[in-house]
Amino acid sequence: MRIAVDVMGGDMGPAEMIPGALMASEQYGAQVVLVGDEATTKKVLRANGRGESEVEIVHAADSISMDEDPLSAVRHKRDSSLVVAARLVREGKAAAAVTAGSTGALVAAGPLVVGRLRGASRPALATPIPTTRGVPCIILDIGANPECQAKNLFEFAVMGSAYASALLGIENPRIGLLSNGTEASKGTSVVVEANQMLSASGLNFIGNIEGRSIFFGEADVVVMDGFTGNVVLKLAEGLGSAIFHMMKEEIGESFRAKIGALLMKPALKSVKKRMDYSEYGGAPLLGLSGLLVKAHGSSNRKAFANAVRVTSELLNEGLVENMSRSLSSMDGAGD
Repeated sequence: MRIAVDVMGGDMGPAEMIPGALMASEQYGAQVVLVGDEATTKKVLRANGRGESEVEIVHAADSISMDEDPLSAVRHKRDSSLVVAARLVREGKAAAAVTAGSTGALVAAGPLVVGRLRGASRPALATPIPTTRGVPCIILDIGANPECQAKNLFEFAVMGSAYASALLGIENPRIGLLSNGTEASKGTSVVVEANQMLSASGLNFIGNIEGRSIFFGEADVVVMDGFTGNVVLKLAEGLGSAIFHMMKEEIGESFRAKIGALLMKPALKSVKKRMDYSEYGGAPLLGLSGLLVKAHGSSNRKAFANAVRVTSELLNEGLVENMSRSLSSMDGAGD
């Protein structure tokens, strides 16, 4: 299954995206198609000791920058690497596409270029985050839909359940709805209505959960609107970095602390790895008729390789097909 890779996206561009794609091909067996400026792509391939004929290249004359209006860019830059990669998916020339470029452009290109699945009124970005259980928790939406209706949250739960099954191998994922209290009456009117819909569904809905419960793994999937989800994700990233920064400061204060840190070094490295976004790959845009995956904008080659690896695994698990069946089985339940 061919994966179209947008090599022009991300903060580091082709110099890291291309080696990352090659790494995924060599280490994980992913069949990649490099999408971007042909001359630049060939130059980076040569710099990495690879022949131009060793990997397929699809030329894209343009690219979309992070500061462009996403919808306008997708509509007018049809030869941009991100749009060309998405078009390969729509045309069946690639099974999936991966980019570290503009999140907004990816969200716009999803329904416009690839198309939505029946039963998915809006696509949603989902990502795994670490928990104390050792098994990640899927949270969605993390930024595609700042404002949502109850129907959208219901659909996110259906899609998130299918994603958790494919990524984590959980047969019947526990679904929680993020709110400011565990009681069904807590939350905004949208959250209260979504709780009622989910309670009446056949999903494994465990009710409302509070933000502090996410990182203890009290649910396998946690549903929220995109504004809240983006705040939760970035707060988690910032808090993790801040804790490690404060620990380093405290360790430097005394000789005893340095000795203790030396003894704890293996455990600290293990915790840091569990909290490292580069280990988790990318965030798929769920609800589309093809698979589009967003890698972190600051991805280096290792992080990007993991994004391609996860994409390959989701394809092997038949994520899109399973999600389509799940949405069809719930068709009308969220109305």
